[in-house]
Amino acid sequence: MSALTVVAQAGGGFFRNRSGTPTCEERNGLCPAWIAHHLDRYASPFWQHLVLVLVSVGAGFSNNFTLALMAHRRRWLVGPFVQLTGILYTIPSLAAFFLLLPITGRGSLTAIIALTAYTLLILFRNVVDGLDGVPDEARDAGRGMGLTARQLLWRVELPLAVPAIMAGLRVATTTTVGLAALAFYAGAGGLGAPMEADKAFDSNIVVAGGLCVIMAVGLDAMLVFAERVAAPWARARAAP
Repeated sequence: MSALTVVAQAGGGFFRNRSGTPTCEERNGLCPAWIAHHLDRYASPFWQHLVLVLVSVGAGFSNNFTLALMAHRRRWLVGPFVQLTGILYTIPSLAAFFLLLPITGRGSLTAIIALTAYTLLILFRNVVDGLDGVPDEARDAGRGMGLTARQLLWRVELPLAVPAIMAGLRVATTTTVGLAALAFYAGAGGLGAPMEADKAFDSNIVVAGGLCVIMAVGLDAMLVFAERVAAPWARARAAP
């Protein structure tokens, strides 16, 4: 037997030491040394994952914001849209990817369409609920100042609805980070790809899963900061 025996597992590069004692990699353990030497392999999947999340949430928010404003004035739109997006939300993510594959093919487009669909219900309801939750006295004060309906919406209703809108955006973003881990089934890459490729190796799963958590926490923190900047009055009101 040679001094070093190559062990082909979890992407290769694992060796049995000279004494024949199984290495950390062979024991399928949590291996800090392996993690430190293989972090670069997660760079591309991380950025692919982040792009999928940002594009999907951005597309969902831009579409739903406009629809929610329309539904705020035309209440009959709320019921049909909530029912439609509720049906889309109940479709399992893997099923959504596979249903779209014959139409849009493998790639980021398929993943983005599916991920965007899962944001619709959350974002639409939170925008509508935020606008509905504006106190009537605030609207009356705006009308008393001579504001038109459009001015009332942009100067009074939307600013007061910011906390509810941002809450929905935070939920949609963190949810999409998790769902995007399955985007590799649609050929879109992301952090789910290395997890699936080396799913028998604990260190790999911990790193890829940990990066998903870090991404979700980081994006959520950024949205919390954006909310505080956009609605400083809400923070002051919440303070004891």
